[in-house]
Amino acid sequence: MAQQFITGIQQIGIGVSEAQQAAQLYKSLFNMNALVFDDTSEASLMIRYTGGEIYRRRALLTLNMQGGGGFEIWQFLNRDPQKPKTLPQFGDLGIFACNLKCDHIQAAHAFLSTKPGVTVGPVQMSIHQQAQCWLQDGEGNTFLITEYPERFNGLAGPLAGVLGAVIGVTDMNAAIRFYQEILGLTEIVSDVTGHGADTPDGQSQNCRRVLLQKRPDGRGAFGKLLGSVQMELVQVLDRIPQKIYSNRFWGDPGFIHLCFDVLDMDGLKEACAKAGMAFTVDSQDSFAMENAAGRFCYLEDPDGTLIELVETHKVPVFKKFGLYLNLKKRGIEKPLPDWMVKLLGLSKVK
Repeated sequence: MAQQFITGIQQIGIGVSEAQQAAQLYKSLFNMNALVFDDTSEASLMIRYTGGEIYRRRALLTLNMQGGGGFEIWQFLNRDPQKPKTLPQFGDLGIFACNLKCDHIQAAHAFLSTKPGVTVGPVQMSIHQQAQCWLQDGEGNTFLITEYPERFNGLAGPLAGVLGAVIGVTDMNAAIRFYQEILGLTEIVSDVTGHGADTPDGQSQNCRRVLLQKRPDGRGAFGKLLGSVQMELVQVLDRIPQKIYSNRFWGDPGFIHLCFDVLDMDGLKEACAKAGMAFTVDSQDSFAMENAAGRFCYLEDPDGTLIELVETHKVPVFKKFGLYLNLKKRGIEKPLPDWMVKLLGLSKVK
């Protein structure tokens, strides 16, 4: 159903205690150095997920111009962020890890191993037969680095952007239907049930693990930059998984949402409603984020994991001179030429 509406992952939301420090860390680790916006305002539309209160926040959207989705780094400004009492375990409900792509896993591992303040696991072959390694930052966020040779315009570097996420679920068949029919990840790369030790702590768990994929189809202004999507769904079979955001708010530290780039929000909203998956948040019109603007909506997967949907209307290309692209006038579905997409990299994280 959603193949016609969604192009790829625009960004993953990361709640942090200090946004500037996090932006510098992810610039150093993952080359997330292109700054699309840095906005401070009230999150008035998200009160459903912030205890009915409106909180002020700072949000930065950063990209790795070698391709893939970016990071939306999000910080409460008038509330003490609440970290989880215990670190999430593999298979817990919600976004457990952010998946980043690289051309050569050994080169990426060697690069990341030189960085202070992070824990990098060994290179290993996953249960899905992909070369990978795990990384945990100082805030307890888990990242999966996957060998997936796909770059925007052949740029060089050890790592590219977001490929997908590792998400815990309770009912695998219901989750597969949601991510295939609603989000368009129709290809099942691997479906494995059993014990595997390719987890961050190396502990073997009995799980059903399904790897879904969506490849670019040539549509969308930024489709070539965003590239492919891979989603690993994990259902643990020997324990009761915990909700990663139990008794905490959206915006608290951790992975708060996964955001998909949408071509036709009205069409997607209608299709989701017919499928019994109503939007929980809808900005309706263009919502400004500094010099960027778009319509954003939220949807929950069957376990309540938050999926953000963004139809981009305006994006800055050179903020210093007030230059931006108006996609509503140009058309959202038509791909931008490579040289125009590269302009996003002119504004840098400082």
